[in-house]
Amino acid sequence: MPTKIFITDDHVMVTEGIRLLFERDADIEWMGSADNAASCLTMMQEQQPDIMLLDISLPDKSGIDLCRELKALYPTMRIIALSSFNQLSFIQKMIQNGAQGYVLKNASHDELRYAIKSVMNDEVFMSADVKTILREEEADKIPVLTKREKEVLNLIADGMTNQNIADKLFISPATVDTHRKNLITKFEVKNTASLIRHAAHYGFL
Repeated sequence: MPTKIFITDDHVMVTEGIRLLFERDADIEWMGSADNAASCLTMMQEQQPDIMLLDISLPDKSGIDLCRELKALYPTMRIIALSSFNQLSFIQKMIQNGAQGYVLKNASHDELRYAIKSVMNDEVFMSADVKTILREEEADKIPVLTKREKEVLNLIADGMTNQNIADKLFISPATVDTHRKNLITKFEVKNTASLIRHAAHYGFL
């Protein structure tokens, strides 16, 4: 059964370009388009697509807000953000509001088709450029540790107590405790168990 596609975008060239890409695709059923949020919501009352391609910048309402509204009204509808914005804040807000994909408008036919296929399989799809932005954001979160903090961190992960660590490193237990607290602060966690998990995630262990 073909995947039903609908697009909400106020740029006619974008809408027509995507329609032409898919009009001869046997796996895609083109349901139509809307150029603003109000028209989109009205048309959705009649029938809903499997996938909504949704622009972020619409003339009457933010696509970010419309995404949240559509997911509340039609939970099974899958939404792929289709945008020229590659800022992290837009990406995060769309995903938080229920979008299962984020594709930039310069995407190729093959990439857009793969995005649709992935989302229909309940996967989250991000354009290559979007993945790069997310990886850079992840890298920015990696804390910078001193040599001593790395030593203490590894010994904490080995299950050693403050006294054991102090004896091994020839420092006082109070100093070890200070390092432990600094590590918890730098990793933005609340306890030692979370500290070890985050440290392993970022490759410190």
